Amino acid sequence: MEPQPAIGVPRNGPAVDAGGIVLIVVTICVFLLPILIYFPPMLPSKSEALLQTHTPIGLTATPRSRSFLSVFGRRRVRAVSGDSSEHPTGAAQIRNLCIYPVKSCKGIEVTESKVLPAGLEFDRLFMFAQLRSPFPVSLDTPEDEKSRHIWDFVTQRQFPLLATVSVDLFVPDVAKAAVSNGDDNAYLILRFPWVESGVVGALAWLVAKLSRGWRALPEKEVLLPVMFPPQDEIAARGYTYEQVTIWRETVTALNMETELPRELRLYLGVSNRLGIFRVDPARLRDVYRCAPTGAEAGYQPCTGFQDAYPLHLLNLSSVRDLEAKLEKDDDLRQLDPGRFRANIIIDGPGAYEEETWKKIVLRPVPRTKSVHATQPCQFHVSCRTVRCKMPNVDQETGHRHPVEPDRSLRKFRDVDPGAKKKGCLGMQLTPLFDLGKKPKKAVTCVDSVLLV
Repeated sequence: MEPQPAIGVPRNGPAVDAGGIVLIVVTICVFLLPILIYFPPMLPSKSEALLQTHTPIGLTATPRSRSFLSVFGRRRVRAVSGDSSEHPTGAAQIRNLCIYPVKSCKGIEVTESKVLPAGLEFDRLFMFAQLRSPFPVSLDTPEDEKSRHIWDFVTQRQFPLLATVSVDLFVPDVAKAAVSNGDDNAYLILRFPWVESGVVGALAWLVAKLSRGWRALPEKEVLLPVMFPPQDEIAARGYTYEQVTIWRETVTALNMETELPRELRLYLGVSNRLGIFRVDPARLRDVYRCAPTGAEAGYQPCTGFQDAYPLHLLNLSSVRDLEAKLEKDDDLRQLDPGRFRANIIIDGPGAYEEETWKKIVLRPVPRTKSVHATQPCQFHVSCRTVRCKMPNVDQETGHRHPVEPDRSLRKFRDVDPGAKKKGCLGMQLTPLFDLGKKPKKAVTCVDSVLLV
């Protein structure tokens, strides 16, 4: 007969079974989850700190991952099919305004923008460049020339992941003036995916998922002041004036590379020294070629870090016509107009009708609310936009298609006598002002296009 356990002596074994342990763990997780979401165990980001004194501009209601095609897809179908219900008078209309504060990075969709002689306000103020040596050189090249290095601008053509670098523009908010300490400068926040190693990276990964959704990734931020800094700040922050080459031109601009983290160069895959240049408003690039004269434009046409002219216009019908001719595959099922990085996208005219225009007026629709003094804006349609291979880059993923749409552009859009064997799509614009008058014009996303 087996001995019976004494009364009052506890039995051996766990007091809580496996099911109880699971229940306790789930209860703790459910309790902690909302706390982690609202109070993540990380220091506030630069953008979160800026929100205390500034307000981001742009269509913040539009998800960051949403493409131009998804935003305007329905309207484009109507334009291609000939349905003019949105344009009963047959007038063209602006469907999208976009500024690109940092050349080759993501743009900011806006509902309106000031028109300045050098283009839309805040457009192409910054540009990345890499420091390159002049190699290869010949044996008889002088030693001083062999050792000379030059800053050369970079775009998505060399580093397609630039397309995935997001840009947010924060402007001072008068409603938050009490806590701004008189800071009336605007700021840019550059964001790019980056996961640190170890516990810090794992924690950042968890916070990103909890705060921005399951597909979100940790990001590293770069803060840049928009206003051109005074000399004392240039010296204090280690900025330098240096020459940088953009296409065939060499200009003097402000190198602010001290603001760039090493991780950005690693993320982009840049092996050389990487700098970011701020255009000097006193050293803009004069534009001649097909641009109007100073007497016609009311000023000497000029540009910052745009490729050639102050603004770029794109017609949706032209994009749709090219899309119908593309050889599509799994990597390119449809042609997003965002690949062409235009400032102004219009809807209404037939395909390539814009190539016949000489001057246009963007006329505000009556009763349109605007923070600027909106009035008709006149533009000289200077020339076609000659395309390089950069539209091959998917603006959402940074993936570069091996051939399209460059191949179709060269095949079907070799139409400009001045650019043989090159594809053309879109038009370059130069703003026109009354001679001697200070520009105060603005363009909105609902302006209609009037031919002159």
